Amino acid sequence: MTPSTHDARPPYQQAAEAIRAEIKSGELKPGEQLPSHRELQERFGIANMTARSALRVLREEGLIYTVQGRGSYVVDAIGPGGELIEIKQYTSPESAIRAGEAPESTEPTGALTEALLEVRDQLRTLNAEVQTLKREVAELKARQDS
Repeated sequence: MTPSTHDARPPYQQAAEAIRAEIKSGELKPGEQLPSHRELQERFGIANMTARSALRVLREEGLIYTVQGRGSYVVDAIGPGGELIEIKQYTSPESAIRAGEAPESTEPTGALTEALLEVRDQLRTLNAEVQTLKREVAELKARQDS
């Protein structure tokens, strides 16, 4: 799939939308590794930095996470609105970062898990506020340019 010439959005947004749809449809499953930058370049007919930008958008939305030197992965569980709906506890730090393996989940318990859930919720709130501010800045710039 190459970026559509009929779509006014930048190619990185088109690529991000295609990957987002695969995540939400279940084609890309929780914990599954996404294609590499090079594979995304070939698949979408885009430049390396464009592929990186598409992944950045998905990371900012909380749909994927990246492990340096290992790749990008779909978060453990996605709700219908794209939000995380479950936290998995890992048996060891190594199992949490092991590429391509989804560690067994257990019921989240304890003060640490509660604190992590609170931090996650705060990060989601902040991310939503950042996205709103970015849209407002873009609108102000567009008005200024007109």
